Amino acid sequence: QVDVVESGGGLVQPGGSLTLLCAASGSSFRISAMGWYRQVPGKQREMVAEILIAGKATYADSVKGRFIISRDNDKSTVTLEMNSLKPEDTAIYYCNTVHGSQVNNNWGPGTQVTVSY
Repeated sequence: QVDVVESGGGLVQPGGSLTLLCAASGSSFRISAMGWYRQVPGKQREMVAEILIAGKATYADSVKGRFIISRDNDKSTVTLEMNSLKPEDTAIYYCNTVHGSQVNNNWGPGTQVTVSY
């Protein structure tokens, strides 16, 4: 089991950039794929980006070309670099483990990202 803590959220203007950090604890991080997900209150959570153990990444079409996910297995961290941010990117962002293409159903507090003037 891996526990995660998200940080780095905040208020940013449209067109700006922000980088989120996911710090993980537990012995299974090195054998877990990881992902970033986001949710607007009242709506369903959606996948933003996922990264395999060796580093292969996939992205939602809505963020492809703007966001970059990366991981450091020695430091047990996952980052999400967000560029050219849009108001529709506003959401609570969560980090979690992925096993067999299924996301862990235990979620942390997430970190709020607000894109607005």
